[in-house]
Amino acid sequence: MGNTKTKASLFELDGIPAFGQALPLALQHVVAMIVGCVTPAIMISSAAGVSGADKVILIQASLVISALSTLLQLFPLGKKNGFHLGSGLPVIIGVSFAYVPSMQAIAEGYDINTILGAQIIGGIVAALVGIFIKKIRKFFPPLIAGTVVFTIGLSLYPTAINYMAGGVGSPDYGSMKNWLLAIFTLAVVTALNHFGKGIFKLASILIGMAVGYVAAFFMGMVNFNSVAEAGIIQLPKLFHFPVRFEISACFAIGLLFAINAVQAIGDFSATTSGGLGREPKTEELQGAILGYGFTNIIGACFGCLPTATYSQNVGIVTTTKVVNRCTLGLAAVIILVAGLFPKFSALLTTIPYAVLGGATVSVFASIAMTGMKLVITEEMNYRNTSIVGLAAALGMGVSQASASLASFPAWVTTIFGKSPVVIATLVAILLNVTLPKEKVKIEVQEPNDVY
Repeated sequence: MGNTKTKASLFELDGIPAFGQALPLALQHVVAMIVGCVTPAIMISSAAGVSGADKVILIQASLVISALSTLLQLFPLGKKNGFHLGSGLPVIIGVSFAYVPSMQAIAEGYDINTILGAQIIGGIVAALVGIFIKKIRKFFPPLIAGTVVFTIGLSLYPTAINYMAGGVGSPDYGSMKNWLLAIFTLAVVTALNHFGKGIFKLASILIGMAVGYVAAFFMGMVNFNSVAEAGIIQLPKLFHFPVRFEISACFAIGLLFAINAVQAIGDFSATTSGGLGREPKTEELQGAILGYGFTNIIGACFGCLPTATYSQNVGIVTTTKVVNRCTLGLAAVIILVAGLFPKFSALLTTIPYAVLGGATVSVFASIAMTGMKLVITEEMNYRNTSIVGLAAALGMGVSQASASLASFPAWVTTIFGKSPVVIATLVAILLNVTLPKEKVKIEVQEPNDVY
């Protein structure tokens, strides 16, 4: 009985299930995460003016580092010594949309190197959050986390619309052809989301993108030159993009890392309560966030943009109750293998912007609604609605009128003027700390008069 368990069911955390059982469920996780994993790299490549082989390297790094980050979370390092990296919980890690608005702002003013430098600082911030998680967590209740996520979703809408129109700067931007393709792709995704079942509903974005891609091919909107030029197999390159540190960029990204590190607790709690029927242990959460910070530092060195836990994969775990770490590990291995083939990464760069916009606008909508769901877990009294309303209004308002900060130093515009997330976060935290909480009215029933 003392031997390590080698045979296990899909519903056990440890042990190795039959390959034939594990593979379909592993592929289910791959299908759910792969589009979200590579799309931020494509979006930031466009904003930073990165193209050709460099764009392929960014996508390749997204897949490889996300896979390795997932494996670290599934199978922690140093667990026997008390201090460990990784949680040991059934989660999938991928490149996160949460950082896209701030990264786009940095890309416009600086370059991809500055984003990666800020990411290293962000990874250090996340590690510190992991160490002091008990003390920091109280500053980010669902009201604050929800406001931030809601603002992130709102701020991504213009990007989706510009993509649907063909991408800013493209010769056919706003053309009827782009809009028809984008709306067709969106219609397929929406139909599958609401009428599809099983794998068709789960893979709605992937299938919608594939259908839109085929339509774009017949419309003459797909160019395979980058695929022909890409190599057969290639390892990620260390410091292919030399990191650069800029204080304002580090502040903006570092703040987001602190928020997302705390927010990740929600995903880890959801996967343990839904899949394992318990709350995560403190050491699991600390290992999770330390691993999150560590892999983002390493990822930046290889050109991978910031990662996070994937809520859609948490949803699969809680729905299917398949918590086996080897099954999710198999999904990570599939993603890793895909990332080692540049031709696959190059193929993803051929997806027209109109298809990307049509497929991802629903993702951005769901991000905003996820934030709103978090917000309404708390009572929507006058105090709380003021916090959410003012934070979102100032964040979105200033970013859409960034010229109003023209008389301020350049770093002020970089931190506060380009991305609404930083202002919304700071305002929400400040108001939550300073505004008095509404007193709960307790009705005291008068005792009956006794004569």
